[in-house]
Amino acid sequence: MISLHRVEACYCNCNGPQDPITMELEPSPPGLEAEYRTIFTAGSLVFLQELVSAFDEEVDKILRLRISRKTHLDLSGDLPGFCEVTAPVRSDPTWRVRPVPQRLQRRHVDVGDLAPCDTQRFIQALSSPAQGLQVDFDDGNCPTYHNQIKGIYNVYRAVHNQFPNAPKISQAPVLMLRPRAWNMVEHNMMVKGKEVPGPLCDFGFLMFHCGKLLFDSESGPFFYLSKVESYMEARLWNNIFLWTEQKLGLPVGSIKATVLIENVLSAFEMEEILYELKDHSAGLNCGIWDYSASFVNKFGHRGAFLLPDRSKYVNMEKLFLRSYMDLLVQTCHRRGALATGGMAALLLPQDRDSAPYRAALANVTRLKLLEIKAGVDGFMVYDLAITFKELLSSQDDLTVTPDDLLCMPAGGVTLYGLKYNIAVGILFIDAWLKGKGHFFYRGQVEDSATAEISRSQVWQWIRHQTQLEDDSRVVTRGLVTELTQEVMGELKVVTRFHTVREEQRLLTAAAMFLEVVQKRDFPEFLTTYLNLDHTFLSSHPQAKRHEGGAAGDLPRPKL
Repeated sequence: MISLHRVEACYCNCNGPQDPITMELEPSPPGLEAEYRTIFTAGSLVFLQELVSAFDEEVDKILRLRISRKTHLDLSGDLPGFCEVTAPVRSDPTWRVRPVPQRLQRRHVDVGDLAPCDTQRFIQALSSPAQGLQVDFDDGNCPTYHNQIKGIYNVYRAVHNQFPNAPKISQAPVLMLRPRAWNMVEHNMMVKGKEVPGPLCDFGFLMFHCGKLLFDSESGPFFYLSKVESYMEARLWNNIFLWTEQKLGLPVGSIKATVLIENVLSAFEMEEILYELKDHSAGLNCGIWDYSASFVNKFGHRGAFLLPDRSKYVNMEKLFLRSYMDLLVQTCHRRGALATGGMAALLLPQDRDSAPYRAALANVTRLKLLEIKAGVDGFMVYDLAITFKELLSSQDDLTVTPDDLLCMPAGGVTLYGLKYNIAVGILFIDAWLKGKGHFFYRGQVEDSATAEISRSQVWQWIRHQTQLEDDSRVVTRGLVTELTQEVMGELKVVTRFHTVREEQRLLTAAAMFLEVVQKRDFPEFLTTYLNLDHTFLSSHPQAKRHEGGAAGDLPRPKL
């Protein structure tokens, strides 16, 4: 067993001394010793111990609630709807969320998928004309120990104005900090014998080191909350915010958070989510691919919810997605909250006078105008060259029904779409094995959201033995395996391998992809599956990163 740092603190109150609380912490990856010492101070570790101890049981409860709801839907055959128990919240016209600070009031464009461990792009984004930066520890980031430490440290440097070529934090785009989602754990830390929930780890260190400075500079602390599935999860986050504000001496409501509505179940609880976070809400956000993938997650075994080829038949013009966006905008504006749209993933060619540049920009503009006309207050881009200034008013008198939200678009499956999904799934796993959270493919950025919908569709098409439009072949395990070999041949042509190890890593990623899409039971999250997979963990082994020995040697404990 690998020996770990042990950080112990004994607390006393009027009832006498309590049991020691012990945190076990992996030593620093090589080359990050200074960053490690800056982030993992005695004060921050005690703060994180207390935070995790206060909410760990509640985290387990909401994860079990997810399982319970999914089991009920599977056994009963029911469909989600607007909850009768919370009807008074929806029918009460009087309540509003607390107004957001001035710096959040006109946040039209955020830079998305900004993994803060990428120092160069992070500094570049700090000087960009965007109003906000989605500082992403989740979808656009691969959560290796190295990446998490480096990312938190870079946020620390930005907030403490330590980057010499970047504007002061009060003049830079606002940092919208996005911790990991509840499905992720931090393998390198344990509190009371349990691995630490990933979002508490990220949130705790960011708030301890940066929360007060962000508040004092009127620049935060602001967050994105990923993959929230119910108002109970929003209530948990609100309690975490209240606890943290009390601990750090911040006024109630100092922390603001935008909740990403990325799950079909949460689409029926948008008002309740805003209500639970009404003192801390910075609004709601909609994104197409995680939301679409959630239909396969929750109903993928049902033939009535067969999702057609996303490359041809799934976009924001389809009823189920347009209704979701309309309801989100309408809900937010009725309650005084901000409504933001998804990310424009296309990369613009560098030659602004070229036909490909004009075509790419026209495509992005067409899709984003749909969101603008729906009334969004802003959205995300990856390419820093994309900006939109004109935002229109929303249609607040629309009525959206459960049938609208659950209406699957018509369409089939194309050979192109199947191969595209296979390629994206393989390349995402390959990126993770390299320690990268996103990659570029065919002119756009791909991250865990597009990887989720890609592998979800392949799994569902195999499960329902869907026919291809092109030649009537049936999507089976055998066909997907055959096409994976074709895709690998194509990827080897466009991917320039410098070592045998790189080629072997891509072969490993293909094998892992096939394993995921052939599972009898649908793996709920690809990132969870990878984060718990031996192949991924062994590709970033702590033992190989410790100093003081050869690769594979166990580190000596440091007390």
